[in-house]
Amino acid sequence: MTLPDLDTIFNAHLLVYVAVGFGAQLIDGSLGMAYGISSNTFLVSLGLPPATASASVHIAETFITGISGYSHWKFKNVNKRLLWALVVPGVLGVVLGAYILTEIDGKIVKPFVAAYLFLMGLIILRKSFLPVSKKSKTPPIYPLAFVGGFLDAIGGGGWGPVVVSTLMNSGRDARYIIGTVNLSEFFISLAGAGTFLILIQISNWQAVVGLLLGGCSAAPFAAWICARLNPKYFMAFVGTIILVLSGKTLWLALGQ
Repeated sequence: MTLPDLDTIFNAHLLVYVAVGFGAQLIDGSLGMAYGISSNTFLVSLGLPPATASASVHIAETFITGISGYSHWKFKNVNKRLLWALVVPGVLGVVLGAYILTEIDGKIVKPFVAAYLFLMGLIILRKSFLPVSKKSKTPPIYPLAFVGGFLDAIGGGGWGPVVVSTLMNSGRDARYIIGTVNLSEFFISLAGAGTFLILIQISNWQAVVGLLLGGCSAAPFAAWICARLNPKYFMAFVGTIILVLSGKTLWLALGQ
């Protein structure tokens, strides 16, 4: 793996990726999920191949989720038993998803990735109109984590919306769900990033750096937004944006 010259990273185009990272972190910091889905949707709509977009998101997420997960660990928001029940199958799922994504031609897989992102947009939009769900039976953790990890690799995100939403509906303590899933996401992102780095040559380090810079700088603004905006309205806005961008990508991909 060869690192690019700094001039190919720090130029005017970097601002586009900084903006993507900033916007995605605003969403994630305000809603507690959807950093990967949001950033990957933007990257794919900008023309990045699905594997490159997902790899960029996972590399950037490794740093962001590491800081977030460590904070939850220090504040004792982590259920250790649930953590490892999520990490082991989740890592297996993300590695398999990353392998499949890198082995298939980008033009072939792009419509499927766009369709998945479009579906996630529908789910997020639907949640904005639904009342809080009643408690339901806890789903099998291992299959849930495996599917969450697999979809996270294929679509560049989805671990939070899939795993957090499902566990929340089961009536578990929200504090431990959010804390544990946040820390587990570090291991999922690390495994996904490592797999992508082994299987493909990352050519667009500018996207990785931009996502990191934008994500880190957005943290305080996300907290400000979270305290002032109705999350239902913001979720509806985010779902709509994801639908529009992924729908456009899907339309263009099917037209090729």
